[in-house]
Amino acid sequence: MHEMGIALQIIDIATASIPQDMRSARVERINLRIGKLAAVVADSLRFCFDIVSKDTALTGAELAIEETPVVARCKDCDARWTIVEPVFTCTACQSGALEILSGRELDIVSIEIAQEESHETGGGQ
Repeated sequence: MHEMGIALQIIDIATASIPQDMRSARVERINLRIGKLAAVVADSLRFCFDIVSKDTALTGAELAIEETPVVARCKDCDARWTIVEPVFTCTACQSGALEILSGRELDIVSIEIAQEESHETGGGQ
């Protein structure tokens, strides 16, 4: 299950993104873009993330996953289309000379961080 390794990498990246001057900050949401060809099972990734994020600044953070479709371009006729079946030939000219434009992504798009309220006296913002 490579989702565990991916979850651990997300934890490392998100933890490193918290500014040092935000001691009581916590990550609320991590927005991911994952292509259909990345072979990542979203539910498995969420499960693994929930396990490895316990007792970290990411405890309770939401993983928002946007799935990217597989988009191809024919190198012979320049047609572009979304691949929805396991057939990798051009829909216009039947050529097999394709370039995959999207569908392999595994990107952290953004990380939403919240500063916990300070209970110190005179701690206005």
